[in-house]
Amino acid sequence: MNTHDGGADAPEAREAGRSGEVDAVADAPDASEASQPAAPVEPRTGVAALSLRYRIGAAVALAVVAAAVCVHLGMVFLHIAPSNTVTKAHGKAIDEWIYPEFEQNWKLFAPNPLQQNVAVQVRAQVRTADGGSRETGWYDLSAQDGRAIDGNLLPSHTQQNELRRAWDFFTATHDDDNRASGVRGTLSESYLRRIVVLRLERGGAAGAGGAVERVQVRSRTTNVAAPSWSREKISTDPAYRVLPWWRVSDDEARGGVQ
Repeated sequence: MNTHDGGADAPEAREAGRSGEVDAVADAPDASEASQPAAPVEPRTGVAALSLRYRIGAAVALAVVAAAVCVHLGMVFLHIAPSNTVTKAHGKAIDEWIYPEFEQNWKLFAPNPLQQNVAVQVRAQVRTADGGSRETGWYDLSAQDGRAIDGNLLPSHTQQNELRRAWDFFTATHDDDNRASGVRGTLSESYLRRIVVLRLERGGAAGAGGAVERVQVRSRTTNVAAPSWSREKISTDPAYRVLPWWRVSDDEARGGVQ
């Protein structure tokens, strides 16, 4: 009886054993998968690679730059906008922000587009290294800017506008006899003088060991010629506006203009 029961139970035990082996094999990790190395972790780049402190600093710097850009655009808009309550109440603050570097010029557009070529030129009285004095010829600064821009896909704002806007600022604040009108006239003289002195220093006008003592600025204006199909007759002879000699301060003479 016992033998019969044991024989009946044997196939079931063998079947259960095979089932357990199958489950164990199914649960065992694949040898090929175990031998493969773990995927490398991609390193962080850019701002994400910075520590928390530097990320906060970058965010603050970005916010400050964005705020400055918004303020500048707002000031420019108020400067060119028609007179309104804001400009009447804060006109002085707007002018102090805009002048002289950011003044806007609309002479390109109708009804009075600019139809002249204006070149700004300068010459200098130089103290030489041996204590002597000499006067340079005329430097055509506008022509220098034109050569720097010609063929340049990304000319700088300085090359395109600094000298031109400085001259426009001067003529807008002086009468035909070159007399300044108010505080802005004095500011425009200083601004223009600093630009031309810096350009002379960069060009080596004073020579080795020399220094620029005085400068004189003039403009050369010629009308744009009429097109070939037009019957309009326009004189293209140049007209000059010569300013008085300006004395250069010691700091400027030593190249201290920035």
